[in-house]
Amino acid sequence: MTKHRIYSVSVASVYPHYVAKAERKGRTKTEVDEIICWLTGYSQQTLDDQLAKNTDFQSFFAQAPQMNPSRSLIRGVICGVRVEEIQETTMREIRYLDKLIDELAKGKAMEKIMRK
Repeated sequence: MTKHRIYSVSVASVYPHYVAKAERKGRTKTEVDEIICWLTGYSQQTLDDQLAKNTDFQSFFAQAPQMNPSRSLIRGVICGVRVEEIQETTMREIRYLDKLIDELAKGKAMEKIMRK
């Protein structure tokens, strides 16, 4: 099976779109970073390093220090697909991130986004 092309896209190329989406809805870059760090276990410094290195999505998630175990509580539809039903691990992690950014842009409280 061929890898989806999103795997080879750099996180740094998509990151500004995450930030712009959040900011259009009155949220902040800091909140986007907080969500990414919560999901992956990266610190702000290591996240910045990954962005500076133009790490692709597959490597970004493979190298994540500690994927948050609460991410399995993320439910819902993104791009017409239920995230909890995605079988391929890397694609599911990417869609988890997409779903969290969507929730942020929709005005959901950070505590709820981070499944507290």
